[in-house]
Amino acid sequence: MATFNLTVVSAEQKIFSGNVKSVQATGIEGELGVLPGHTPLLTAIKPGIVKFTLENDNEEVIYVSGGFLEVQPTIVTVLADVAIRGQELDSERILAAKKRAEENIHQHHHDADYELLMSKLSKELAKLRAYELTEKLVKSKR
Repeated sequence: MATFNLTVVSAEQKIFSGNVKSVQATGIEGELGVLPGHTPLLTAIKPGIVKFTLENDNEEVIYVSGGFLEVQPTIVTVLADVAIRGQELDSERILAAKKRAEENIHQHHHDADYELLMSKLSKELAKLRAYELTEKLVKSKR
């Protein structure tokens, strides 16, 4: 099967660069799948998961805090403020941050910061989903 180059970059470092068969992400208008030969595209992506299939058919997951996805004929680039490989996520930290976010929302649901608090919760839920999906992929390889 044909491949293309994927590069995932955070504000701090390059997280991944290599040839892949496909990429999945959540764009601002919904789920987005990219295969070789995809039409050029530039779109904002929501906080969530970037999932990709390597040449050897293994799948990997990266959490992104949002950002942009650019598709060119042979190159796909993901630019994110924060990007963390699924295997580097810590479930205990994520669950603690999720709990804090839920408590803040409950205590401040009438405040002007409600949207910000919901955004923080959404990011923690996306991290948790990335962690769980990574764990599932690791277990399926065994």
